[in-house]
Amino acid sequence: MNSSLKQLTQSLLVPVIPGGIITILIFYLDYFQFELVEKFLLFAAFVIVPLVILLLKYDDKNKQQRMVYTAIQWLQFPAALLTLASIMSSKMWGLGNTVPGLLSLGWLLFTLLLGIYGLTIIVIAKGKAAEIAIGAGLVYFFIGGIWFTLYQYQVNLFQATPATHALSSIHFHFSSAIVPIFIGALGRIMTKKSWYPWVVVIDIVGPILIAIGMIFSKPIEYIGVTLFACNIVVYTAYLLAYLRKNALRLSNTATFFLGLSCLAFYIVIVLSIFYPLLKNLFSLTILDFIPIYGSLHAFGFVLCGLIGWVYMVDFIKKK
Repeated sequence: MNSSLKQLTQSLLVPVIPGGIITILIFYLDYFQFELVEKFLLFAAFVIVPLVILLLKYDDKNKQQRMVYTAIQWLQFPAALLTLASIMSSKMWGLGNTVPGLLSLGWLLFTLLLGIYGLTIIVIAKGKAAEIAIGAGLVYFFIGGIWFTLYQYQVNLFQATPATHALSSIHFHFSSAIVPIFIGALGRIMTKKSWYPWVVVIDIVGPILIAIGMIFSKPIEYIGVTLFACNIVVYTAYLLAYLRKNALRLSNTATFFLGLSCLAFYIVIVLSIFYPLLKNLFSLTILDFIPIYGSLHAFGFVLCGLIGWVYMVDFIKKK
């Protein structure tokens, strides 16, 4: 019993445990009458962001960056609790739009802090593509925070409904922010490749095209989605090849979770290809597939990927 408790306290994932417990309760208790998109937003606030913070590093000589990093660590959980209170006040307590909107400002300000930290990474990087990708991912969290606040205030912006704001917030909290961070993490450990900076550029531009397309133009959205998906294919293919080549020299935990992350992405691709056939065979609609796609992406690709990279970074530090 004592040994298992000791292992738990030494686990890299200790900062995520309280948020993980809250997220499980939110997903499985009928008391929380939330929309699925709201549950995933809370999952991002309580679990995904703490894992991202574990991946960040700072320059010991840069006092300002170290201070911002410390503030991020301390403020993440209170900001996530304010996010929960914001959604509860609108969905369960019936407090209109003003109170939920005001409470959502806590998460907005926290993501602003993440964005500022991301900009410091970009400035200090001095052209290093991997660090620029990670910095851009942190900036996209701030954009996701803006969309969340607009959703809580129920504001119609650029002919976009609050439902679109919620989807845009999900898009920036998961795909737009996480994929650049994954590609940046890969860039830190891979040998230099001439094509890698182009992957980073596409990875930064793709989410912007998707967001613009969701509001103004479907063709632009399709272009952004295609570029972004191709980028993830390049990332997963190279990562799997790297894991296979270095299997004996890497952490088994990191290899396992990163492999699961890649597998989840390819399952999503396969389901997308066979969606018309499955729809006809089992009389399913797109609404039936949304929870499947969302779960595979959030819990499979994103969560497993972050856990894998956290253990990979720790393993490399120790080595």
